[in-house]
Amino acid sequence: MTRYDVFNGDADGLCALQQLHLSEPDAEEAVLITGTKRDNALVQQVPALEGDRVTVLDVSLDRNRDAVLALLERGVSVRYVDHHYPGEIPKHPNLAAHIDTSPERGTSLLVDELLAGQQRAWAVVGTFGDNFDRSARQAAEPLGLTQEELDLLRELGILLNYNGYGTTEADLHFPPASLFARLRPYADPLAFARHDETFATLRTGYADDMARARALNPEHRSATHLLLLLPAAAWARRVGGVYANALAQQAPGRAHALLTRREQGGFLVSVRAPMARPQGADALCREFETGGGRQAAAGIDRLPESDYPRFVDAFLAAFRES
Repeated sequence: MTRYDVFNGDADGLCALQQLHLSEPDAEEAVLITGTKRDNALVQQVPALEGDRVTVLDVSLDRNRDAVLALLERGVSVRYVDHHYPGEIPKHPNLAAHIDTSPERGTSLLVDELLAGQQRAWAVVGTFGDNFDRSARQAAEPLGLTQEELDLLRELGILLNYNGYGTTEADLHFPPASLFARLRPYADPLAFARHDETFATLRTGYADDMARARALNPEHRSATHLLLLLPAAAWARRVGGVYANALAQQAPGRAHALLTRREQGGFLVSVRAPMARPQGADALCREFETGGGRQAAAGIDRLPESDYPRFVDAFLAAFRES
C-alpha cells in the first residue's frame, strides 16, 4: 500500500499537510504531489493503484473530478479536504469528503477539526495565510499566545502564502515540496520562524516585491472597487495574490481585482470579495473559462486580452451593496 499526499503549494495547503504529518505515524512514507498555488489540477498526477490511499488537500474537487473518479474506480481510497467550490460531490464508498465552502475558514481549520486541535498552531498559520484573520485569532485563543507570538504566526502564514504564487516553480523562492521539507521537522511554527533561515529569505523577498506593487497606480479606484494591472514580471506573479489580500484587509468594504500580464499575452487574475461581505468572488471568476476559487477569494488562470473589457464590466457590476 502506498500513501500519496496531494496538496496546494500555498500556506493553507502546506499547513494542512503539516498537521497531518505531525499527527499520523505513516505520513513520512507518503509520496508528495504539489505545485504552485494556481497549479491545482494535481490529482491526475497520482499513479495510485487498488489498495493505495490518497489524501487531497486544498485543491478544488471541481477541477479534479475526473481524476478522482478514476482513482475511486481503481479501488483507491481517497480522503478529500477542501474549501473551494466543489460542484457535485461524488457518492462512493472509497471517498471520505470533508468539504466546507463557508467563507471564513479554509482547509487548515478543516484538518484541525478532523484532528481535534492536535496541531492547532499550524492551523492558525495556514488560516492567517489564507487571509482569514478573524478565524485565525479565534482559533488561537486556547493557545495563550502573546501578541508578539500571534503576530509572528500571522507573518509566517503570509510569507508561506506569498511563496506559492507564480506561473511556474521558477518564479518562487522555494518549490513547495522543498519548502514543506523545511517545515516538516518543526512541531512549533514559532521555532521555524525564529530559527530557520528560510523565514528570513521569504521576509526579504516579500518586502521587496510589496514595495514594487505599492508603487503602482490602479486603473480604477472607488469606494466599492479597485482594479490594478501588474507587469509581466516574476516579482509581480509572486506578489499579486498576497497584495490583493493586503489591500482587502486595508479596505474591507471594497472589492479588489489584480491582473498580472502574462508573457504569452492576456492576464492572470486575482479577485477578492469585500471582507465585509465575503461572497461572490468564485461566481464572478467562473464566468470565465479558466476561473474558479472560493467565495471570498478566486482567480482566473488565463484571461485573454479580448476578454479584459468584459471582465472589467463584470467586476464593477459585482459586489455592489444591496
